[in-house]
Amino acid sequence: MEANKKILLVEDDQNFGTVLREYLTLNDFEVTLAKNGMEGFEKFKKDTYDLCILDVMMPYKDGYTLAKEIREKNKDVPLIFLTAKSMKEDVMKGYKVGADDYLNKPFDSDVLLMKIRAIIQRKSAETKNEPAKFEFQIGQFLLNSKLRFLKLGDGEPIKLSPKESELLKMMALYENDLMPRELALTKIWREDNYFTSRSMDVYIAKLRKYLKEDPNVEILNIHGEGFRLVVKK
Repeated sequence: MEANKKILLVEDDQNFGTVLREYLTLNDFEVTLAKNGMEGFEKFKKDTYDLCILDVMMPYKDGYTLAKEIREKNKDVPLIFLTAKSMKEDVMKGYKVGADDYLNKPFDSDVLLMKIRAIIQRKSAETKNEPAKFEFQIGQFLLNSKLRFLKLGDGEPIKLSPKESELLKMMALYENDLMPRELALTKIWREDNYFTSRSMDVYIAKLRKYLKEDPNVEILNIHGEGFRLVVKK
């Protein structure tokens, strides 16, 4: 049986932190709780974690600073930020220092649990001892992100532009899950502003046009959040 996944939870609200630790422990995670960024980094250096949950606003050292230090030690460990602020600038700052996801307080614990499991599963798939995945089955389509083509059954392959291919690959990795708009913009376009956002919308429209040949595949716009590549089984 696989050992419980280890989570580092850094939260300065001790009551909330304790409740969240107990909830995650009940759901088969091994949780280490730290009450501020300084303590969090000390605990991170002494152990290996499968995921870190960081509160943004903390005394002594905030979540962004802690995330940068964690990233210097380990560029792959997944990070989820918890924040009471929902300003776009704060969300962008989180993704720029390497966040995998973001949750605004108050949040539904079940949503956090779902996100944790999805991220750990995705990271586990990425780190298997095999070449990085570049072929994806999307309904009746085959995407080859290395050769940049999309093929429906035995039909002629559609040649994709580099950004079309990257964007569809990222959505395929998040299949049936939310792909945050900010994450795609910072990873593919390297910045999030009005112009890059409009540019991404154009690429989404192109991908929708290609994918409409399969009625079981759809790209949904989740208003203000991002996109979902929905594949009906």
